[in-house]
Amino acid sequence: MTPEETIYLQQLENKNQFLISEVKSLKEQLDWFQRQFFGQRSEREIPMPNDQQLLLDIVESFKGTPPEEEVETVPAHQRRKPKRHGKDSLTLPDDLPVKTTIIDVPKEERKDPETGELSEKIGEEVTRKLAHTPGSYYIKEYIRPKYAFLNREEDGIVCAELPDTVLPRSRADESLLADILTKKYADHLPLYRIIEDFSRNGIGISKQLLSQWVLKCGKALHPLFKEMQKRVLGSGNIFIDETPISLLDPGKGKTHEAYMWVIVGGKNSNPAYRIYNFRLDRKHKHASDLLKDYKGITHSDKYGAYIVLAEKGQFVWCPCWSHIRRKFFEANTGDPPFRKWVLRKIRYLFMLERVAWNRSTEERLRIRQELEIPIIDELIAAIKRRLVDGKILPKSKLKTALGYFCGLIPYLKNYTTDPWARLDNNVAERAIRPLAIGRKNWLFMGSKEAGEAAATVLSLVQTCRALNINPRVYLEDVLRRIMGHSAKRLDELLPDQWLAAHSNDTRWVFYNQTISWKEEPCNGVMPFRHLCLQAYVFF
Repeated sequence: MTPEETIYLQQLENKNQFLISEVKSLKEQLDWFQRQFFGQRSEREIPMPNDQQLLLDIVESFKGTPPEEEVETVPAHQRRKPKRHGKDSLTLPDDLPVKTTIIDVPKEERKDPETGELSEKIGEEVTRKLAHTPGSYYIKEYIRPKYAFLNREEDGIVCAELPDTVLPRSRADESLLADILTKKYADHLPLYRIIEDFSRNGIGISKQLLSQWVLKCGKALHPLFKEMQKRVLGSGNIFIDETPISLLDPGKGKTHEAYMWVIVGGKNSNPAYRIYNFRLDRKHKHASDLLKDYKGITHSDKYGAYIVLAEKGQFVWCPCWSHIRRKFFEANTGDPPFRKWVLRKIRYLFMLERVAWNRSTEERLRIRQELEIPIIDELIAAIKRRLVDGKILPKSKLKTALGYFCGLIPYLKNYTTDPWARLDNNVAERAIRPLAIGRKNWLFMGSKEAGEAAATVLSLVQTCRALNINPRVYLEDVLRRIMGHSAKRLDELLPDQWLAAHSNDTRWVFYNQTISWKEEPCNGVMPFRHLCLQAYVFF
């Protein structure tokens, strides 16, 4: 064989190997897409028969620009002419029931201090608001008698004040506003569907008016949001994630991608406080801004902004092992035996964590130090060897999974040093889920202000859900009180403090309680072997 033929054959062999690698990579991508469209979405793996006994053997040995507006001229100034198009923005049926509340002036204020003569009733102020009770609507009518001394006009007229209201001069009662906010941010109904619900009851409300009510309620509740944010960032243990949402660009009539960040904070197995923060993009500066004053434990995915802050030593970063597991789960071709071995080792970590969270904080740390760290060391050594052996397709999902894992090696054991740190960031993932469901219904945010208002109300509503509080009842009570409430005692209106104050009244506390799994009390009474069996069944 001539040298030219030898070179030609070598080129053919190289090209053949390249095409084989390309086919394997494309087949892996095709398998992944087919699984996304037609296959099971669950990431649960079928455990091996000896997994249960192996774990039990281990633990048993462990001790212990707007358009121009029309204007109209009025004395001394100009104001925008409202566009009513011949219709009032709020229409009511004639047969709506009316519930009347009389707010009278105390008898002492009607009495002349010199003569003791009582002022006479000369009329009354009537204020009508559309109110709501679950399943029905009615008119809440306030009648305020007016009093005056008929022979002394200079003394003026006395009339009782209206109760504090979050929307002055509005025809919407706080009960109605609370119902609208609950439907939008807990039941994920867009405004046009809420309007359709009103129309079925003979009530006409324009979308513009409804949007204004939601925006104003969000601004009124913002002080509570700021107080919640302060508490979450002061907890020393947070879970953070971000998700894209569409933001309408009024000038172009199109949408562009904005982001909603969520931070969950607290030192327990499933913290209730969760705050949402609307941002126009996903730049690193937003993570720095949100966490600029935070010191403590941070759980997140492998977003570069958190890595930068962790490298600066601002906080202790705990990367999410669920994301690591997902990378290997998706790498279903390449080296199946090695992939299954990695998934089995990660499952052991989750099973041990399940047990550890049912023990005291001291035993939780001991389980992590004595049982989990050796598993992590074993994973690190095996994955490093597999990554450098040179037998992995460069574009394969297995190579991606191995690279993802190796980039997190300096931080993988951070969760084992603090009893309140967690193995995963699933707390934040669960807090993101209601937002993901909501954006499939309302599709986009109408403006930056709407995004900020949504973040405020979402924070309160979803915290109520986590605390098993009926958000409609909570919002109605808070909206009635917040305008007259002392700023120094603002914490009394936070969901957990509000719940403690109303814990004896069952009317206030009810919601569809949804948890990802059944958690046993952390009292250390349940036998260790039984806890391990529970962990095995769950995973």
